[in-house]
Amino acid sequence: MKYHQIDSKLFIKNRKNFMAQMKPKSIAVFNSNDVYPVGADSTMPFQQHRDIFYLSGVDQEESILLLFPEAADEKNREVLFLKETNDHIAVWEGEKLTKERAYEVSGVKTVYWLKEFDKIFFELMTQAETIYFNTNEHYRQAVTTETREDRFIKTTKNKFPAHNWAKSNPILQRLRSVKDPIELELMQQACDITEKGFRRILSFIKPGVWEYEIEAEYMHEFLRNRSKGFAYTPIIASGTNANVLHYIENNHQCKEGDLILMDVGAEYANYSSDMSRTIPVNGTFTKRQREVYDAVHRVKDDATKMLVPGTLWKEYHVEVGKLMTSALLGLGLLDKADIKNENPDWPAYKKYFMHGTSHHIGLDTHDYGILWEPMKPNMVFTVEPGIYIPEEGFGIRLEDDVVIQENGEPFNLMRNIPIEAEAIEEIMNS
Repeated sequence: MKYHQIDSKLFIKNRKNFMAQMKPKSIAVFNSNDVYPVGADSTMPFQQHRDIFYLSGVDQEESILLLFPEAADEKNREVLFLKETNDHIAVWEGEKLTKERAYEVSGVKTVYWLKEFDKIFFELMTQAETIYFNTNEHYRQAVTTETREDRFIKTTKNKFPAHNWAKSNPILQRLRSVKDPIELELMQQACDITEKGFRRILSFIKPGVWEYEIEAEYMHEFLRNRSKGFAYTPIIASGTNANVLHYIENNHQCKEGDLILMDVGAEYANYSSDMSRTIPVNGTFTKRQREVYDAVHRVKDDATKMLVPGTLWKEYHVEVGKLMTSALLGLGLLDKADIKNENPDWPAYKKYFMHGTSHHIGLDTHDYGILWEPMKPNMVFTVEPGIYIPEEGFGIRLEDDVVIQENGEPFNLMRNIPIEAEAIEEIMNS
């Protein structure tokens, strides 16, 4: 891995917290992701399943974590199963985890090779009554591929039909949504790398550059700072491309007078950052662009102040809608008749601001979090209002990542990334 080793006490704590919520006489199993094929002998770069990483720090394919708090033999209460390395693998693929190295990374003392899993799992299941399966229940999930977890669940239900089963996901949703200080440090590093990328492109952009050239500049800076690259597919949208919310082609030339909306973020140690900035190609906002920019900035600042313990996600978005309605009235994009005649299920402001303002962020860009439960300290949210005006040929979105505090306003992990219009113009024209 490119990132520095994470202190194993994070993963020890995460396992302890998870096992504290398991039912009596139960086992939980977590699988690595598959390596997905592209074609012929090509595969996509491996991405570890975030749940097994969260609980073990193991960032390697063909790995299994088993948790059994009441195992008769204490050594089997936390167990890792790893793909056995050999000289051939070492030559062709490089270093894999040894048993000793796996302990250093995870804090799990008992490590077996994967070929031993079936035998040991059967022995432990004879002592257990319930098996926890790790299903994906994220509110945005739309997975159509059968995963390694899916196959494991199917096989285990057939082999052990008399066992009860339970779901790991509700426990993980709550645990992962509240960040440990070590996690916040890793997310800060991801945001700091994103800052370096943004400052790099501010001195690079000028009329005539192509969106993909900007993407390349970000990638260069991310890689040289120990990131694998983008935390998600980057959006580099100049001109009216910014009005396509998930524009990812990044293949247009940036023209004099245009704005560029950039929604990008570096990952670090599998943790995400998520930034949006909108800047002028020529280094100077027009009067109208600046007017809209300042309105979005005000909405972002006011929305951020609402992210405090006890806030409910749904009510928060209603209040942000009121802020945006006021901003759009001030810009002349809506009038009082629009508000009076609006559909309550699709308020008038949605014509120019059609997406949500905030989402959890962490190991996943759209991270775990139960939306109907009140916000808590150390949850991390994005704040990303936008105004999109196709008829005027531009869209503006501004976004930071913030940590909810026990008292006071959230702490902005992107506080050092330029966002004030004057600061952006000054840097671009220096």
